[in-house]
Amino acid sequence: MRRVQCKTVLRHVRFMLQNAGALALWPLAFVVLTAILWTWVAWVVVHEKAALRERLFQSAAAHARASSEQIERSIGQIDYLMLSLKYHWQKSGGTVDLEEQVRAGLVPKSTDLSVTIFDSYGMPVTSTVLGKRRTGSIAHRQYFSAHAADPQLGLTISEPMTSILHRHVIFASRRLDTPDGAFAGVVVVAFEPRYLLSLYDDTGLGSDDFIAVRRKDGVFFAARQAGAPLLSTPIFGSDAISAAPVGSMIAAGDRFADGKERVLAWHGARTYPVVSMVGLSGSGRFAAQGAGERDMMLFAAGGTLALLLAAVIGASRAARRLRDQHYSREVHHAYRLATENAREGFYMLRALSGPDEKIVDFRIEDCNERGAAYRGIPRLALIGSTLSAVLPVMFAKDMFPACRKAMANGLHEDEMYVPPRDARPAQWLHRRLIRTGSCLAVTLRDITDSKNHEQALMRQADTDPVTLLPNRHWLTAYLPAAVAKAERDGTMLAVLFCDLDDFKNINDTVGHAAGDALLKAAGLRLGAVVRPQDKVARLGGDEFTVIMEGAASQDDVTAVAERIIATLLEPFRLDQCGQTHAVRASIGISMYPRDGADGDALLRHADIAMHAVKTAGKGTYRYFEPALYQRRLAKLRREAELRHAIGHEQLVLHYQPRVNAATGEMTSMEALVRWLHPVHGLLSPGEFIPLAEENGSIVALGGQVIEMACARLALWKKQGLAVVPVSVNVSACQICTGDVSRLLAAALQRHGLDAGLIEVEITESATMGEGSTALAALADIQALGIDLYVDDFGTGYSCLAELKRLRMDGLKIDRAFTSRLLNGPDDRALFTAIVSIARTFGMRIVAEGVETAEQLQALQHYACDEVQGYYISRPLPAEQAGALLGRKSLFVEHA
Repeated sequence: MRRVQCKTVLRHVRFMLQNAGALALWPLAFVVLTAILWTWVAWVVVHEKAALRERLFQSAAAHARASSEQIERSIGQIDYLMLSLKYHWQKSGGTVDLEEQVRAGLVPKSTDLSVTIFDSYGMPVTSTVLGKRRTGSIAHRQYFSAHAADPQLGLTISEPMTSILHRHVIFASRRLDTPDGAFAGVVVVAFEPRYLLSLYDDTGLGSDDFIAVRRKDGVFFAARQAGAPLLSTPIFGSDAISAAPVGSMIAAGDRFADGKERVLAWHGARTYPVVSMVGLSGSGRFAAQGAGERDMMLFAAGGTLALLLAAVIGASRAARRLRDQHYSREVHHAYRLATENAREGFYMLRALSGPDEKIVDFRIEDCNERGAAYRGIPRLALIGSTLSAVLPVMFAKDMFPACRKAMANGLHEDEMYVPPRDARPAQWLHRRLIRTGSCLAVTLRDITDSKNHEQALMRQADTDPVTLLPNRHWLTAYLPAAVAKAERDGTMLAVLFCDLDDFKNINDTVGHAAGDALLKAAGLRLGAVVRPQDKVARLGGDEFTVIMEGAASQDDVTAVAERIIATLLEPFRLDQCGQTHAVRASIGISMYPRDGADGDALLRHADIAMHAVKTAGKGTYRYFEPALYQRRLAKLRREAELRHAIGHEQLVLHYQPRVNAATGEMTSMEALVRWLHPVHGLLSPGEFIPLAEENGSIVALGGQVIEMACARLALWKKQGLAVVPVSVNVSACQICTGDVSRLLAAALQRHGLDAGLIEVEITESATMGEGSTALAALADIQALGIDLYVDDFGTGYSCLAELKRLRMDGLKIDRAFTSRLLNGPDDRALFTAIVSIARTFGMRIVAEGVETAEQLQALQHYACDEVQGYYISRPLPAEQAGALLGRKSLFVEHA
């Protein structure tokens, strides 16, 4: 009994020693995974701290920039008011009455600021707060003396001081001159320091954060913390801030009144001598970060325990599984070998060792008839032979290495190609070699039919059916291998992305069959002009790719690109339509390793360079530059922001009056869209409308403009204002959709408006659209009772026949003609011709871009019906535009 127990223990020990390597994997995995876990936790902690600090810097800089822009707009409004008053003062000979200006709405009546005009002795002449009272002179004020001494001195902003009315204010001032240039006094706007920060939204700041503004020379103006004003500057010292107009830094606690360290950012105004400062405290934020670090440590500790438990369980199960597998192999080994698939060829090989105990050959101990048939030798002749004798050619390079792998690893499986010999055709065999002791059990299965079918499918999958060139599937497999080869050999590789310009026109005009024929011919020409070792593939549509491997220099690549452009310029003869067509090619080029380390990057960068060629005018080539990628990235980012803006009410409308040219009575308003960008502020249409037209979002944007204009008209009506029609601009893309009339009708009905209160302005390009879609869309709009105006007439492809057929209600002459009206007889003759055309077609005439009284007088002489421009009014926000409704005349009175 004791002897049996000893044998069992010895067998168990021997088993454990034989499988020690497999069992050691679990403890090793535990150590490696635990190290990875703790390393990752440490990295996350460090990374989060750095990320939090970086976010603090970015947030502080963003607040400082936004505050600086808001302050600059506030001071700019004050400066505009002073310039306007200076202009009227000097034009009227010093007879401006500020109280009358307040009543007329030309000077704002506000408790936040006051306006006073002082004469050359410093005595007040007129004021929005002093009335007719006489007070003391301000001639002793530093800013008054500076204006009196320097005629060229512009806007000045004083340090906070006590006003005549005993208020703590800042004085902004400008000099007044007599007609002969002598000093006539100053116009002064007084406002409390808190006014500079009153319009800025600081709800995103914490209780320890502050925002402040000061003059560039260090004079403190105002500050705010936790929504409450501060009476004194919250920061000591200004050396770093004085050194640079924009910047940020970590400021120690001893620089602040409360002793707390902060991230300090400052941003100087572009136009005025003021600096906005923002201080963000990180104490609360880093406290939350510390809690996160403790959570990560607890997570790592829990993960370590879980890994330890998994290692223990896994090692015990692995030992049990190995023991079961060992016993199963012993029991089923003979049975498995005897029941091999009879359809497969079978060989039993025994290893033969040389004097140094290394395997040098294999002897065929046994085989079945199918196995002998694969070799073409009788079975009895094979048994006892060596592999080196039976396979003299394939032994050294194919069969012997496979056998050695099977002896080393226990198993080897692959596919083997057997070349044709005598009358025997080529074969593909699936080969499986299993080690059993010092022998190998080899099975062979004929897979020739399936392999041939597989290769045929692969050739079909890699070939473009139109040009018979390699396709995108082939390219994605080949390009990485080509890049790897170039890396190994240290050679240059170029990817040329070739796009046929305006190829869609050929499909649309002569048909797809002719287009396919042209693509096939273009593929043949490309193959003829590239080097023999270059590869040409068709990606799809009208896009081809050329891979140049082993290019000696960039000049070689340039030469190939120029040959491609030249050969495609030669006209193609298309039998399908009996016509000749010439095409141009736009080519983008990327180079390895300069422009990318992998195939995807090279192909993407070549595509970006090609689109840059398209944008610049087509028909040439261009090499990739990093700036192209940045521009593409910025464009994609701006497109995403624009789509977000359209769907999240960031678009606002400003309204510019249109008035009767003779009386100045308002006849209409043009709704002009603006983008209230959360970072860049108010953006003009020129900064985003071209992008919207390019990516198609102009349709959604135009629909929102229609809705906002109708909603504003309905609100004005509800307020009892004397509303006038509002015109909205409709793009050619919107006209092509044919959906504008439905949008207009729905908006008018939804807001209870008459069709006569909406007008539509369209550019000449929209009126000259091909086909009947544009004509039908315009007719549908007119059928609603809505007037149509041709906008910016004269800047597009003017077509008198189209104007006659469309019978538009009005024509808006572009500002370019208005600005040149007074230049000479040629410009006047051209303007007269446009007016005559409009009169002939019975259209109302509106002149855009009126900026001077002389232009207005000339337009009245030429009997223009209506005028629009800055001389009448700039585009105004809805509230200010509503205040103009009901005014009898908007003409500016001049002295």
